[in-house]
Amino acid sequence: MKLGIIGAMEVEVCALKQQIANARTVTRAGMEFTEGLLGGREVVVVQSGIGKVNAGLCVQILCDLFAVTHIINTGVAGSLCNDANIGDIVVSVDAIYHDVDATVFGYAPGQVPQMKSASFPASPALRSAAVAACRKAAPEIQVFEGRVVSGDQFICDADKKKWIADTFHGFCTEMEGCAIAQASYLNEIPFVIIRAISDKADGSDIVSYPEFEAKAAEHCALLVAELVRTL
Repeated sequence: MKLGIIGAMEVEVCALKQQIANARTVTRAGMEFTEGLLGGREVVVVQSGIGKVNAGLCVQILCDLFAVTHIINTGVAGSLCNDANIGDIVVSVDAIYHDVDATVFGYAPGQVPQMKSASFPASPALRSAAVAACRKAAPEIQVFEGRVVSGDQFICDADKKKWIADTFHGFCTEMEGCAIAQASYLNEIPFVIIRAISDKADGSDIVSYPEFEAKAAEHCALLVAELVRTL
């Protein structure tokens, strides 16, 4: 087993990089891939950069250059569900795009043309292990399993949030997860997305967002480290 661990921002991966033993760094496409041992497991930790193109390209490099066998995406997200509050964790059941629309040709909302379905399911084994690791490492934190909804937009408008929630029935929204899911699917690599809620995706807490983002990202990275140790 060799795990590729992706975070979009430095704050989402720096704590993990600091824990890697026998680390070596390789740069490709402007991304730094840190390879070594984490919790006794072979890992490659990388900051992909923000957005779908960066995320998909990152997965392909992990597959081609490092031959990873599993993908874990860590980071923060905006809540689409009233039950999921700032600091809570969402583990992906599946992922779907909110900014893909080929419905005029008969595709479902969010479905990429020529893909068999609109959503990409996460690995059941990784999902189960992620939930167990989160509950062990931070039993005081709520953990949800649900759909991750992605697009190249930072959602901070209540009407837009409602449309995404009503249309795609997701638990959280962010900018990379579904691209990671699609690239993993195309490469036949099991994946899971683990997201800490940093905001309510409606603009209500935008002033405090940087503080919430940093805390949520660090917390999520610690939970991912626990997951790696248990796999």
